[in-house]
This record gives sequence, C-alpha cells and structure tokens, in this order.
Amino acid sequence: MQMRSLRSIVAGRPAVIVSRDATVVEAAREMKQRNVGSVLVVDGTYLVGIFTERDALFRVLAAGRDPASTAMSEVMTAQPQTMHADEPFIRALRVMHEGKFRHLPVVEFGRPIGIVSVRDALDDDLVELRWDLEQREEARE
Repeated sequence: MQMRSLRSIVAGRPAVIVSRDATVVEAAREMKQRNVGSVLVVDGTYLVGIFTERDALFRVLAAGRDPASTAMSEVMTAQPQTMHADEPFIRALRVMHEGKFRHLPVVEFGRPIGIVSVRDALDDDLVELRWDLEQREEARE
C-alpha cells in the first residue's frame, strides 16, 4: 500500500490562517466561508496556535466570552502538535488518534503550509491505521 505524504494531501488546499489578534467572530467567519473546522493562528508567518470548532464551543460560548471581542490568543490551543509535510499520513492519523484530537497542522520551518484532519482519511488509510494500532497493541502485550 502506498503511503501518502502530508504534502500530497495539503497540496492545492492552503490552510485557513488568522492572526493571533483576530477575534473569534473573524475566525468563525473564515471557517464558515472555507467550510472548515479549524484555523491556524499565526504571529507574523509563524504558527503559534490552532483554533477549532470545539474551542469555540468550550472556551468561548460555554465560558461566556464575547466572541466579538475575544482574541484568538486568549482561546487558541497554543503550540499545537505539528508534523512536517514529508511525513506519511498514516503517522499523522496515529498522532491524532493517540492525542485524541482531529486537526493537525502541517508545517515547514515553523510556518504553516496546511492542515490535515481525520476527515482526510480514506478507507485505505483507515485500514492501514487499524493494522498499525493492532500491531502496537500486540507489541505491548
């Protein structure tokens, strides 16, 4: 089975990026317009965080924050787990599974070039991930 690289998945699909000073409303509008579940947060050109639908729900709405005045820097997940673009997608799936998160920034030299999510998994990738997880479980026993 051929291993897809993260680069091949994010190619032609630029990441949705907002500044750390952007408000939750601005980020939500970008997410809606691009039909995505997360945005990458940057300081200049460097990745400093990620903001997801789940963050909007738990860190903003449930916390009673005003989305029009709350900055990304206040509610983003700072310094998220990342992977280099040349890594195989199956490794990204494993990292997301083990970390219990659904979005993973793809970076080069600290700069975001894209994002992958569990939704990017196709049947072949899921079969490969299941096999990989079973092998790891057997090795632990």
